[in-house]
Amino acid sequence: MAVVTTRQLLESGVHFGHQTRRWNPKMKRFIFAERNGIYIIDLQLSLSYIDSAFSFVKSTVARGGQVLFVGTKKQAQEAIAEQATRVGMPYVNQRWLGGMLTNFHTVTKRIQRLKELEGMDLTDSASSGLTKKELLHLEREKNKLSKTLGGIRDMVRTPQAVWVVDTKKEHLAVDEARKLRIPIVGILDTNCDPDEVDYAVPGNDDAIRSVALLTRIIADAVAEGLIQRSSGRSGEEAEAEPMPDWERELLAQGDNAAAEAPETSEAPAKTESE
Repeated sequence: MAVVTTRQLLESGVHFGHQTRRWNPKMKRFIFAERNGIYIIDLQLSLSYIDSAFSFVKSTVARGGQVLFVGTKKQAQEAIAEQATRVGMPYVNQRWLGGMLTNFHTVTKRIQRLKELEGMDLTDSASSGLTKKELLHLEREKNKLSKTLGGIRDMVRTPQAVWVVDTKKEHLAVDEARKLRIPIVGILDTNCDPDEVDYAVPGNDDAIRSVALLTRIIADAVAEGLIQRSSGRSGEEAEAEPMPDWERELLAQGDNAAAEAPETSEAPAKTESE
């Protein structure tokens, strides 16, 4: 069954690119024609690239990976939050803070601060021992942190892939992901650079309906990957997601402890989950 149909792409305006004077020559191979000063994107190519992106996201999630949804422009904010939340993935839809990926350790400290503030009663000055002015200051701090970091509050490590709406606007996110060699899946409008992403989705990144449709497709891929993961199948001959060094060290310590433990006469019976 096809991930999406040409009719759905047409109805959502995915084929409309930018004005011909605002284009990147590297996008020439994705352009079907020019109409009234606007480039028309080749939807047959889009279908093919969408299938590739869908398969990649699905397999990444099936292997235990996480996909970060990024889109801070007004046309993308609602779809990014809605679809990422639907499949339990982290998202950034307000403002990209420099270092969200490359300085993730510091970001986690700010997330911890957010959770600390959320656990406080900021409405009762008597029980907290703080003045109303101090409580108001903390409330504002909490709201500010929640706005910028709320979507990644449960992200415990850098993601295994990033979905980006408008790679030009989100150049900071793209640069950080590329620096860390995190695969980027992104919508490529006719003014974008296809060399910046690993899995291109040629399409309109300005229309709300187009952004909503393409983001939903990526979320659907995540959902299928989660189903595959829960059923114990990570795809044909799929390799396990590489672990960070600190996780690998913990695993090695556990193996050493097990090797040093005295042998028992019987091995424990396997549970059904094993």
